[in-house]
Amino acid sequence: MTSDEQRVSAQVLIVEDEPDHADVMSEALRKPGHVCTIVGGVSEAFEELRGGTFDVIVTDLRMPESAGVEGTGPDGGDAGLIVLNAARELQPQAEVLMVTAHGDVATARTAFKHGAYDFVEKPLDLAVFREVVNRAAEAVLLRHESDGLDGLVQHDGFEGIVAGSEPMRKILRTVKAVSASTIPVLITGQSGTGKELIAEAVHKNSPRSGKRFVAFNCAGQAESLLEDQLFGHVKGAFTGADSDREGVFEYANGGTLFLDEIGDMPLTMQAKLLRVLESGEVVRVGSNDSRKTDVRFVSATNRDLKKMVGEGTFREDLFFRINGSHIHLPALSERREDIPRIVRHAVARFAGELMAGHPPPSVTEAAMMRLAGYAWPGNVRQLMNVVQNMLVTAVGETDDPSRVVLDVTHIPDDVRAQEHDADVDVAGTGSLAGASLEQLEKRAIRETLRLTGGNRERAAKMLGIGERTLYRKLKEYGLR
Repeated sequence: MTSDEQRVSAQVLIVEDEPDHADVMSEALRKPGHVCTIVGGVSEAFEELRGGTFDVIVTDLRMPESAGVEGTGPDGGDAGLIVLNAARELQPQAEVLMVTAHGDVATARTAFKHGAYDFVEKPLDLAVFREVVNRAAEAVLLRHESDGLDGLVQHDGFEGIVAGSEPMRKILRTVKAVSASTIPVLITGQSGTGKELIAEAVHKNSPRSGKRFVAFNCAGQAESLLEDQLFGHVKGAFTGADSDREGVFEYANGGTLFLDEIGDMPLTMQAKLLRVLESGEVVRVGSNDSRKTDVRFVSATNRDLKKMVGEGTFREDLFFRINGSHIHLPALSERREDIPRIVRHAVARFAGELMAGHPPPSVTEAAMMRLAGYAWPGNVRQLMNVVQNMLVTAVGETDDPSRVVLDVTHIPDDVRAQEHDADVDVAGTGSLAGASLEQLEKRAIRETLRLTGGNRERAAKMLGIGERTLYRKLKEYGLR
């Protein structure tokens, strides 16, 4: 693949003490859509490596302005090796590219042995330089997509997990780690974030995958009915109990039981559930005999169980029992990088149902930008429903399914009317507590440029600022 064909938009950190040289490198990388941050020495590089997220790090091997930094010589020698070591610790997902003078090739080869992706010599051949960075960016992308998570990331849209953002990749790594054990898993997050999908992923990647996965929602259940559903009953236990019936614990025996909205469970039922989890035995309603069960227990809630414990509405001992491993799913607005992926998977999924025999339609750039800029209070579930609605509308407008293209006009009015929510974390990095306003602004600009493929005009519109203001901010923050 040539640089002109490159489609991977990467976050690139350029560590170079010569501003003109840094600008040339940045311009060379902007053409294929990379977003570049420029710093002039080791200390600034450390700050960016701690506060930002990068795919590729380009660093000069020797930087006189780094002289005096611990680990460098009087001429700033080996500064690039210090950046390499810091990157390996702070940004292990990134690839590091060394830029060297001819006489430093031997040192560069040493860096290569210690984890550098590659090195290029000065004076730079910009075409070669761009191609090496493109290859490094592709390597990072492929590693992100696989990352040892085969079987976890399902590529069928609605039925599976679509995850490319760092928060979701971390979650999937956790899923893989806990799946092999029998430790209870508690999944938290807003409604519509995909808690049941994560629970299914735990089951499918566990030794119990050949057994049943049973999901049960505790919300809105009367206590008597809830007890019957969980533990079953014997014949004659109550009016209408004409025969014995097993509950979901017995039905899931040998497999995985997923209790959704466990925070809605009444206190008296919480005590009974705790007893079953501790003993591994259930007693059917109307019976005195206990029955052994063996289930992997996974639960979920959109409520704050710690707060409920403090208020006395959720048992502390039950909380500790179910919270063996805690997985918190971020809101969709906190992982906007995944929105285009989810849209494409949703289109492919629903097109197979509505347009059998025809390839999935494309989505215009304007429509994708509008979808990416929406707040999505209903999270992934709402986005999936919107995409399905768009497809139904578009298909209904033509007699030729091969001509269907999803555009802004197909987005429902309530979504189309709302512009990008400036209060949403555009960076998609989860909690921003403790970050300075400058860090927040820089992160928002950087991630929005990535989302727009480096297009400054569209980025300015998404950020709600003028293009001239954006240009000034790019210069102020060393972004290209």
